[in-house]
Amino acid sequence: MKIHFIAIGGSAMHNLALALHNKGYQITGSDDVIFDPAKSRLDKVGLLPEEIGWFPEKINTDLDVVILGMHARIDNPELLKAKELGIKIYSYPEFLYEQSKNKTRIVVGGSHGKTTITAMIIHVLQHLNIDCDYMVGAQLEGFDIMVKLSNEAEIIVIEGDEYLTSPIDRRPKFHVYQPTIGIISGIAWDHINVFPTFEFYVDQFKIFAEMIPENGSYIYCKDDIVLQEMSDDADIRATKIAYSVHPHRIENGITFLQTSFGEIPLQVFGKHNLTNINAARLACNAIGVTDEQFYYAIQTFKGASNRLELLRKNETCTIFKDFAHSPSKLKATVEALKEQFPHRKLIACMELHTFSSLTEKFLEQYAGAMDHADVGIIFFSPETVAHKKLPPITTEMIFNAFQRSDLEVYHTPKQLEERMLTMSNIDTVFAFMSSGNFGGLNLQQLADKLLF
Repeated sequence: MKIHFIAIGGSAMHNLALALHNKGYQITGSDDVIFDPAKSRLDKVGLLPEEIGWFPEKINTDLDVVILGMHARIDNPELLKAKELGIKIYSYPEFLYEQSKNKTRIVVGGSHGKTTITAMIIHVLQHLNIDCDYMVGAQLEGFDIMVKLSNEAEIIVIEGDEYLTSPIDRRPKFHVYQPTIGIISGIAWDHINVFPTFEFYVDQFKIFAEMIPENGSYIYCKDDIVLQEMSDDADIRATKIAYSVHPHRIENGITFLQTSFGEIPLQVFGKHNLTNINAARLACNAIGVTDEQFYYAIQTFKGASNRLELLRKNETCTIFKDFAHSPSKLKATVEALKEQFPHRKLIACMELHTFSSLTEKFLEQYAGAMDHADVGIIFFSPETVAHKKLPPITTEMIFNAFQRSDLEVYHTPKQLEERMLTMSNIDTVFAFMSSGNFGGLNLQQLADKLLF
């Protein structure tokens, strides 16, 4: 099969391209910008386009399929050429479904925690030598690429993003996957450029839950009031299974699960992760994995990349980076760090980077999100705001939104680094939280400096 990727440099797109290349398909692609790690990974296997840009001449009747990435626009010249020639066009969610429609599909949705829950399920199945295909949005230790598609596996585990499927398909991605086993971790308004009201956003999760067939399982967090109300109101045919935070205790910075098989030490921590573990356990139960098998495997799970990822530590200082950027994720990460290190000073630094977070209306959702930090620091780039064509954000808006007047606000990487280097590293935890890169700041190098 010959497949061309329009916008091959995307995170999911390049992983899918690599997976299909490994499956023996003939892959080509184009993009107008490709950054590492996608650039290096595509180059390694000979899939990196020779030139950056869009080239309609690459689209011809020899192609079996074109896969369209979200990064492309509706007037993309390669897309227009594919339409003109009548070539079959898939979004990557549609193609994933086509490749897995005869499998048991575990789809993990939710405004937060879906990457970690997906990673936990994959980790457990791999640890137990249960063959599965998968698609997850973050790098996992021990995995080369984050998409696997095979003919043999009877199960696929998919991270179900609620964002749009493609420029020409306005459905949320997780609707396209048609789950056999569906998980919703929680609902907290996000992507306001696509879902302008909270009610409209919640409706997308309701549709997802109602898609699960009668012989399937609907697994949801009962601690989320909005999700619980939605689950009560929805016309759900599948078996409903509610979950909450797993019983646990913390001793000397290590979290232990309390189970009927004894205490299970973990390499991850935080109530959000302990809740995620229960979601993953129930999904594994639904495909025949016992609790004993699950607990045996989960204790070796180290987390997904950028999810409370340890940068550096010594006896008195620990430095993490985390993907937390939405209000619910930020609050969960800050609370988890304070609970895990109650006697240390917590310096929490968060970048406002997404379209939603840089919108004055949405900023109000951050109220109280940094309350558990001893020092709260907010970074945002006015250039990023302008690039997204949004009205300017002021420091006063941030104080009002977070409802914390002692926040520190910085706009350049140099300002931020200089301030961080004035902080004491004695009995301290540093947390850098963003879906961006703090204006290009090298966090690993900064972590090295902070410890010396």
